[in-house]
Amino acid sequence: MLFDSFAQAQSVLLWATFGLAVVLGLVANKTNFCTMGAISDWVNMGDLGRMRAWLLAIAVAMLGVSVLEYFGLANLDASFPPYRGAQLIWAENILGGVLFGIGMTFASGCGNKTLIRIGGGNIKSIVVLLIIAVIAYFMVNPFPGSDKTLFTVLFNGWIRPLAVNTGSHQDLASFLVSDANLKQARLVLGVLIALAISVFVFKSADFRSNKDNIIGGLVVGLVVLGAWYISSVIQVKVDGTNYTLQGYVQEWDFVAGSNEIKPADSRPLSPQSFTFINPMGQTLGYVAGKFDISLLTFGVMALAGVIAGSLLWSLLSRNFRIEWFASFADFRNHVFGAVLMGFGGVLAMGCTIGQGITGMSTLALGSFLALISIIFGSAMTMRLQYYKLVYEADASFMKALVSSLVDFKLLPSFMRKLEAV
Repeated sequence: MLFDSFAQAQSVLLWATFGLAVVLGLVANKTNFCTMGAISDWVNMGDLGRMRAWLLAIAVAMLGVSVLEYFGLANLDASFPPYRGAQLIWAENILGGVLFGIGMTFASGCGNKTLIRIGGGNIKSIVVLLIIAVIAYFMVNPFPGSDKTLFTVLFNGWIRPLAVNTGSHQDLASFLVSDANLKQARLVLGVLIALAISVFVFKSADFRSNKDNIIGGLVVGLVVLGAWYISSVIQVKVDGTNYTLQGYVQEWDFVAGSNEIKPADSRPLSPQSFTFINPMGQTLGYVAGKFDISLLTFGVMALAGVIAGSLLWSLLSRNFRIEWFASFADFRNHVFGAVLMGFGGVLAMGCTIGQGITGMSTLALGSFLALISIIFGSAMTMRLQYYKLVYEADASFMKALVSSLVDFKLLPSFMRKLEAV
């Protein structure tokens, strides 16, 4: 998509993002597409229905991205955030994923679900959003009057040195073939993995009979794919040369008094798709900056769109309900969960959507690590809570933890401290 002015191109990007996000919010609310719910159904009931919907979204996005890249319609090597960056921040992916998984369990949902719940009238989720936003903002932005961020103070000195420089990109294909064959390898690998996931998903008769799960998985995957496409193909044509939005900002001066306003940061103009923790911090910056247009980004529009889409479905279905904390313990759990989600989502470089679908579509190794860690953190927390609920005073934290690890076959059965539930 070529435009004659940056202002026009940026406007199309932002409104297209909002439109896709409205669809995401509406469909996720309507079909109850919920990544934490998928883990809960699996751990507590052995039901893989919503987990298959999540996997279907991954497969759709992965297949689509593989085709787009092959035909030169997307450049995920230059994405924001840099999923395929040469620095494999494996420790951050794992630690952040575990923290995020634990946090979303206490806070009743992931980043996307938090926005869906806000659209449905849940005031608790507004509190969760605000806490995540503050932490996410200061994880990447310095404190007032300082050059220090939460990340540099708490994490940088000990966790960033653990990163591994891969020397190239960190997607699976880059580890297997040379740069000369990378384009073809990414297509083949993406198609094969997507097809394998799809076979697993649709072999379940129960899943095939559940229209909501099928629609949820398909639409979420297509929305993620649509955002990759839109953010990759929009360009500005100047003097016969085509510029990406980021390239234009870096190359050209913005004339004072014109209708073009230079963005405060060019990185959010890179190819990208949906993720929600860092954008919560971006939205805080946008509001604190008195709605300065230079701070308006893809992420801010995505967040607003999901809430709007969820609200729209809540009103149409007459399911809009104001919900507040049931007790102080409920409030405490949500605050604790929000704090962990804020730290974990930034460290892991994404949430269950940002890494679990968007990142996975790039075949980045870090995304695989983050997704597995998120699922592990959430599943372990659910299992531990279940033991504490069943055994009450007899179940110490350590007994419940060890028994949960045995359940997931991470410890030998002779170490079990509580009877399996």
